Amino acid sequence: MTERSEFIAKSLSDVKSRIAAAANGAGRNLADITLIAVTKTYPTSDAVILRDLGQVNFGENRTEEGAEKSLAVPGIWHFQGQVQSRKLREIAAWADVIHSLDQVSHIEKLARICTETSKEIKVFLQLSLDGAPDRGGVLEENLVQLAEVVANSESLQLLGLMCVPPVEYPHDAAFAEIAQIHQRFLTSFPEAKSLSAGMSSDFETAIAHGATHLRVGSEILGSRTYHP
Repeated sequence: MTERSEFIAKSLSDVKSRIAAAANGAGRNLADITLIAVTKTYPTSDAVILRDLGQVNFGENRTEEGAEKSLAVPGIWHFQGQVQSRKLREIAAWADVIHSLDQVSHIEKLARICTETSKEIKVFLQLSLDGAPDRGGVLEENLVQLAEVVANSESLQLLGLMCVPPVEYPHDAAFAEIAQIHQRFLTSFPEAKSLSAGMSSDFETAIAHGATHLRVGSEILGSRTYHP
């Protein structure tokens, strides 16, 4: 085993142990929590190592990286970046799950693409707590409109809600608010039971508030080197 493989194996094991402890502390079933290893900016070789360690779910924010890595590494691939209409066909070609839908036009276009290609994609609707445009997402009052468009599509499956809390929000308060919104949303869309919330810095708090999908990168793969 290489030095890099050893580092990733230990980090992945540590994260899984923390997830298990947080789930136990919250009285939750560990089987209800999905760990997504976010491989954005990391080399494909890291995704290969993770797959060899038994990791199945992978997350990418850039279309090009997702297309390249998904060809090399079998798994369930999640697109988590902000959606651009012109990139939707490319995203749909490799992504199994999209976490960041926040526009009716994008949902309608994605549904058409999936129908044309005979593919089903699972989706999350992105919630915004403050309406800031730089992170994407919609306020709670706009979620039902988006969900109805997904529900009317035969090629899209609504999993639930995704949210990236504003950095200035205290973690506990932010995830408590997200959980409350999700519970209200479930009264109209009871099948949308999943909640994609929690990243490297806050996944344990997210678990305490019901997160089912955790998007964790640097805690597993180390500090990122960003490229333009």
